[in-house]
Amino acid sequence: MIRRQIFIYACPAREEALALLKKYNSEPFHIQHALTVEGVMRWYANELGYGADADFWATVGLLHDVDFEKWPEQHCVKAPELLQEIGCSEELIHAVCSHGYGITVECGTTIDVEPLHEMEKVLFAADELTGLIWAAALMRPSKSTKDMELKSLKKKYKSKGFAAGCSREVIERGAAQLGWDLEKLLTMTLQAMAATEDEIKAEIEAE
Repeated sequence: MIRRQIFIYACPAREEALALLKKYNSEPFHIQHALTVEGVMRWYANELGYGADADFWATVGLLHDVDFEKWPEQHCVKAPELLQEIGCSEELIHAVCSHGYGITVECGTTIDVEPLHEMEKVLFAADELTGLIWAAALMRPSKSTKDMELKSLKKKYKSKGFAAGCSREVIERGAAQLGWDLEKLLTMTLQAMAATEDEIKAEIEAE
């Protein structure tokens, strides 16, 4: 199914978005996470029938943590100011900030930007999960998601001590917002990461 295009004209060029990300982020972990979520969001856009808006989905993924490295205490609060530097639309700014919905950041602000569109709900659900999946991949001999089986991921997910910083509550709330069961979210996000891993690795190595 091809879904209605609503974001196609509201997206800065990738070069601009990537430059903005790197202006405020220099830690390799943060860059890799941004590229991972970018790739996952593009995969989901195509998989869910929003292919015409895939650039927008991907850009939201790339920039979702633009403020986190330098201003973690103002995460999703500082972001609008930074995104406006490259003329990001209100739709893109809303999407970026919505992934913090319901979370109280260190400055004392509770993010009240609710994920409304399916794209925003996917970002909310998949963001934390990509971190957990990557942590699981790094424990494998291959250091890769491409040979990871769902049953292995589920075992890691159920272990409360594993990747404890990746909130299961947020992941499960995200799945519920999408109307998906947890297994569907785990399966699709693992597929997305496996499908995009080589491209992300090549981009990182080319820098």
